[in-house]
Amino acid sequence: MPNAWILSSAFIGYLLGSLPFGYLVARAHGVDIFKVGSGNPGATNVKRVLGAKAGNTVFALDAVKGAVAASWPMLPFVREPDTLLMGLIGVIAAVLGHSFSMFTKFKGGKGVATAAGGLVVLIPIASLIGAAVWALTFFITRYVSLGSVLAAVAVPAASWIQGKPMALSLVATALGLFVIVRHRENIKRLLNGTESRFVKKPPAQS
Repeated sequence: MPNAWILSSAFIGYLLGSLPFGYLVARAHGVDIFKVGSGNPGATNVKRVLGAKAGNTVFALDAVKGAVAASWPMLPFVREPDTLLMGLIGVIAAVLGHSFSMFTKFKGGKGVATAAGGLVVLIPIASLIGAAVWALTFFITRYVSLGSVLAAVAVPAASWIQGKPMALSLVATALGLFVIVRHRENIKRLLNGTESRFVKKPPAQS
């Protein structure tokens, strides 16, 4: 693969990932998301502060970033045979961009939605298994963080069990570990019994 394609995948992925949708949606409601709630610009904090509509919008937009970063190399104009490698590079860069955004002084979210968006393009069945694990965990415990951590384990595990190409499974594992590391404070609170359960908040008044 020419170096130009590798650099393009990394640059486009990072640029897409850096788009701070959580910050922008919150600002549209007159809120600096870095100064309220947990201070995280991810969908969960936006949802806690501004309600389900805003939070779900951020989650969807963050997932689209990962999906586009992983899928654009498959477009017809890209005359490069190793589109899988380009997609893998793209989704890794998008997650890094989301977590360390160039537009918000390299602050960002934990990468769950962006990783999920990219992986659902590359390993859809494993990603659906991860989504099911997240949903089941959340509805039983009401802990978003626990659902995210368990999903970060389930997706790569499913990829390995399915016998996907090693590059795919390795990237899924790396992204899962990254998400778990980004949740390290949540894990400490879960172990200490001080993690907050998610409670529905009514939509913010405009």
